[in-house]
Amino acid sequence: MTYTEKPQIAFYQKVGELFYAVAAADKVVREVEYKALKKLVREVWSKYDDSLDDFNTRAIFQMEVVFDWFDYEKMDADACFESFENYVKEHPLLFTEERKQLIFQTANEIADAFSGKNKSELIILGKLHLLLAA
Repeated sequence: MTYTEKPQIAFYQKVGELFYAVAAADKVVREVEYKALKKLVREVWSKYDDSLDDFNTRAIFQMEVVFDWFDYEKMDADACFESFENYVKEHPLLFTEERKQLIFQTANEIADAFSGKNKSELIILGKLHLLLAA
């Protein structure tokens, strides 16, 4: 997937990639996990950013677009997490405490959406916790 150069849009694309990694950690992305993401984008994330993309659509919806596209392409969860990790290390100033909390909360809710968290999801959440705490 080609990422845009606009900072807010690229940020949400990478966060969407992370959320896909959480959902795909157990090798199966379920509809309930995607619905959890959509609900959180609309009810939580929408309160914190109203920037627009090139099509005058809210940039936060890039999280859903990337998640959906990655699911269609059956992307590897570990590769997606690693890509997000590199982005965090390259752009640490974009990750305010408020954003870190939102990211972790959303990742937790996606992982919990289908019968609670499994071992694969717990591992990726642990890695995310360490990454965001650094």
